[in-house]
Amino acid sequence: MKLTQLLKRLVETESPSHDKSAVDRVGVIVAEEARKLGGQVEVIQNTETGNHILARFSPIHPSSFSVHPSILILCHMDTVFPIGTIQKTPYREEGEKIFGPGTLDMKAGIVIALAAVESAQRSGLKRAVTLLCTSDEEIGSHTSRGLIESLAKESALVLVMEGALLDGSLKTWRKGTGGFSVTVHGRAAHAGGDHQAGRNAIEEMSHQVIAIQKLTDYEKQTTVNVGVIHGGTVSNVVPEEARIEVDVRVMQAGEWERLESEMQKLKPVLDGTSIEVVGELNRPPMPFDDLMKSTFERAKTIAAQIGMELNAGGTGGASDGNFVAPLSIPLLDGMGAVGEGYHSDREFIFADSLEQKTKLIAELIEKW
Repeated sequence: MKLTQLLKRLVETESPSHDKSAVDRVGVIVAEEARKLGGQVEVIQNTETGNHILARFSPIHPSSFSVHPSILILCHMDTVFPIGTIQKTPYREEGEKIFGPGTLDMKAGIVIALAAVESAQRSGLKRAVTLLCTSDEEIGSHTSRGLIESLAKESALVLVMEGALLDGSLKTWRKGTGGFSVTVHGRAAHAGGDHQAGRNAIEEMSHQVIAIQKLTDYEKQTTVNVGVIHGGTVSNVVPEEARIEVDVRVMQAGEWERLESEMQKLKPVLDGTSIEVVGELNRPPMPFDDLMKSTFERAKTIAAQIGMELNAGGTGGASDGNFVAPLSIPLLDGMGAVGEGYHSDREFIFADSLEQKTKLIAELIEKW
């Protein structure tokens, strides 16, 4: 398999999350490549987001199913970039780097996963491998979460093909992610002729924003960020409504519950206004707990046998690995390419990380 050739094809097949037909075009390529490797491919249909691609690769000896439980590899095919981005920031190979929208997050991860399966097959595949490529990771994995969790429960190890940290470290912890939508209701009035009769929803919201921001607790690695605000219609009307969107990141158990409780306790400061709060924890935390430590140490030992040194790191960003973490299944994240510039026109990977990570994952499949 020519890794950069497949990567170029995937990157140039743009796949923004909300464009079902676009994501499905990537799914067709992934299914085609999986079938070339002898995978049993199932296209899991979705009506709004793209279809998920599930490929199962059998070991050479069927008895290996009972001796060696399967390894699950998680990828996602969707990106944050709208159609047409590839014309502005085309795929290009420059020296040791490969640029292009979605190279790191995570078209390269798909390439590495397929190449690792192919490599493991050449060595004599000793265990079953399941590859799941989902369509909606960038928008919350709402249609894929149940599938991810059910497949993980059948597996001895889950590998998440998100990009590694810039220094090559795996992602052994991630914060949980959630958010709140807060709406303030006031009373509209003419700003010049009847100002006193109005109840300014933006003024009320300003009090709430300050209170919400104070819920951040850096010692507990909890951050609360009011990132979007809307309110009012025109300047000569007392605004009747204002709304904010709040991003939440939590690391410690119980922190989401604390924040949810505090948000529900919010009270209006101005008479005649009211507050409505809706929130959800989308992904639970992925802590560096005892299971993660032992999983990483085992992977580190296997990597050392092929001359690779693994290091542990973490990030405030979330992945589908967050869904696996609470299930007590061995999990390794950041198994994809090495690079930086996520979600920007600077996104790139180091070209040599394609083969390096392919070699590592093939070894994990063989030795786990």
